[in-house]
Amino acid sequence: MFMILLMILMFLLIMLFMISLNFLISMKKMKNREKMSPFECGFDPLSDSRMPFSLQFYLISIIFLIFDVEISLILPWINNFSLNFNSINIFFFSIIIIIIILLIGLYLEWKEGALQWFK
Repeated sequence: MFMILLMILMFLLIMLFMISLNFLISMKKMKNREKMSPFECGFDPLSDSRMPFSLQFYLISIIFLIFDVEISLILPWINNFSLNFNSINIFFFSIIIIIIILLIGLYLEWKEGALQWFK
């Protein structure tokens, strides 16, 4: 029992030492105007460095990625289905469930108006 407590204490001490060493090493020493300003090859920036972008574009790209991943998941199943005809019910059931879930999500996004480019 004493050995377990000693090992836990040693572990906690080593962990505390590593955390404090991390704070000492990673501290930023000074903050001045030159360090905090954006850098554009020595020139003063012409515009704000953070450009706003369309939230609709972001949502449409996320939906595209989700459907792209769906296609990449279904294609190997089709290849596996051609090799094994015994699992036809499980194959179709799983693909139909995935497609229904994605279509329900797409319908909800459409009803919410997230797919309209201009509002």
